[in-house]
Amino acid sequence: MGLAALLPAGGAAADVVDTVSVVAIGLLFFLYGARLSTREVGDGVRHWRLHLTILACTFVVFPLLGIAAGALAPWLLTDQLALGVLFLCLVPSTVQSSIAFTSIARGNVAGAIAAGSFSSLIGVVLTPLLAGLLIGGGAGISVDSLLRIALQLLLPFVVGQLLHRWLGAVVVRHRTALSYFERGSVLIVVYAAFSEGVREGVFGQVSWQRLLALLGVVVVLLALMLLITGQGARRLGFGREDRIAVVFAGSKKSLAVGLPMSSVLFGADAAVTVLPLMLFHQVQLIVCAVLARRWAAQAPPEDQESSGSTTR
Repeated sequence: MGLAALLPAGGAAADVVDTVSVVAIGLLFFLYGARLSTREVGDGVRHWRLHLTILACTFVVFPLLGIAAGALAPWLLTDQLALGVLFLCLVPSTVQSSIAFTSIARGNVAGAIAAGSFSSLIGVVLTPLLAGLLIGGGAGISVDSLLRIALQLLLPFVVGQLLHRWLGAVVVRHRTALSYFERGSVLIVVYAAFSEGVREGVFGQVSWQRLLALLGVVVVLLALMLLITGQGARRLGFGREDRIAVVFAGSKKSLAVGLPMSSVLFGADAAVTVLPLMLFHQVQLIVCAVLARRWAAQAPPEDQESSGSTTR
């Protein structure tokens, strides 16, 4: 974030950063596919309780909190920023960083991949519908978003699955190197996203007092969702690996999906309205990185060697 604030990628450099980000994420999902057995992937896809829980957090609990945040305008947030908080609550869960953190924390990676993919695919349709209902206007359903998810995430994962027989043992042996690659891919995503915000000048369009207030709001919002997903998953009887997947996939929001939708919904006001999502994106990456490292250190000895089981 500091590097992006001082030296944001622009012009040809921005194209290079975006390309590196796409390649890194695609390679990361290829390695996930190569590491996980077909049985683990099948268990993850069929784990409907996990998927319904994450979808409920993303498209029911989050929007309710976003509606409640409207009471903060105009005394704490401007009307446009409060609208932006509601919008961020309607965006689907992010895929790549949620799964990377789930893997780092020794959680249910197969379940997180399936749940994250379902959330993004459903969100392409559901987010515009919710936005039209709660905000007004319309955001077109983007076929390009579906293709991007399929080509960047699902296709590399499927290819990795097809090569699991030959590469699975190699990837497991080099798990430490994979963990560094996971964290590096998250850093690239942070730098690319924050660079775009600096280039667009969104941080200069709001007073520092409002910006601090907004930061406090998104921190509280994330804290509430981490508490709800963690305690909710525990009360629903999920095992450790599944609880980790619920927390990371159910408490995060996708900047990659939210940015193009915001431009359609809000037009010239998109730069300010998407600011809550940009701040939330940065905060969630920082907090979840700390949680992932802590949970990885607390993992049972058998989980230090392998992860990806669905439930116990």
